[in-house]
Amino acid sequence: MVGKTARFLVLDGYPEDHRGPLADNGGTLAGDLYAQMLKECESGCEVDIVFPADADCRLPSGTALDGYHGICWTGSSLTIHDEADPRVTRQIAFAKAAYEAQVPMFGSCWAAQMAVTAAGGKCAKNPKGREFGLARKISLNDAGRAHPMFAGKKLVFDGFTSHEDEVSELPEGAVLLAGNDFTRVQAVDVTHKGGSFWAVQYHPEYDFNEVASLCRWRREGLTKQGNFASLEDADRFISKMQALHEHPAASHLRWQLGVDDDVLTDSIKQQEVRNWIKVKIHPRLND
Repeated sequence: MVGKTARFLVLDGYPEDHRGPLADNGGTLAGDLYAQMLKECESGCEVDIVFPADADCRLPSGTALDGYHGICWTGSSLTIHDEADPRVTRQIAFAKAAYEAQVPMFGSCWAAQMAVTAAGGKCAKNPKGREFGLARKISLNDAGRAHPMFAGKKLVFDGFTSHEDEVSELPEGAVLLAGNDFTRVQAVDVTHKGGSFWAVQYHPEYDFNEVASLCRWRREGLTKQGNFASLEDADRFISKMQALHEHPAASHLRWQLGVDDDVLTDSIKQQEVRNWIKVKIHPRLND
């Protein structure tokens, strides 16, 4: 029986000048999305959201950091291998401190890159461009099949995604768990200085409304990359995604977009989060 209320710290990795366009295009702020997901997965939990890319953000340390049972990282529009950007280096420094404090971490996209970078690994631009919309056929390797993050998960599945960077070199203490043809590292478990970070390159917190909003924001770049034949083609795709969000049982839209319950059913797409809470957070509540 869990005796305490779980307290989570969510780091919204987006800089302030990008949070506006995200909201302007109909999206939800990344920190709010994560808070919603955590509250669905762990009823009654408390969630604090901070914005570590902002110069005036005061990140917890010492005993304040020890007051959290878990730390979650959202995606970000920043480039993690930009070593001259203080918005990036500030977050890497915090991840290193969180490893040393041994507060369990979990996160999506930027988080996978953060997990390996703070532990000594490397990231780079994906030469294939931006993986967008859905990461298809994410496959668990042998380590992933045996890993508690994926208990109850299919061996091959799809997930929401949007990223240009990828993990290029794993650090010591990292275990590759899953990948697909577009991105070699789709899930990783990093143990560093006694700390733990489970991370996925895809987004269990997303839904089709969020992907549609990102597509509105990035439609020109995606069209240039070749995802769409024209801006009008992009707009038609956005309309279908928005419609499927509003009517998830619409069989014609599911067929046209090639999707199923992997991304339309919360209990399936968020299984990794629930597993992390069960394995890493619940034992801390009983300490």
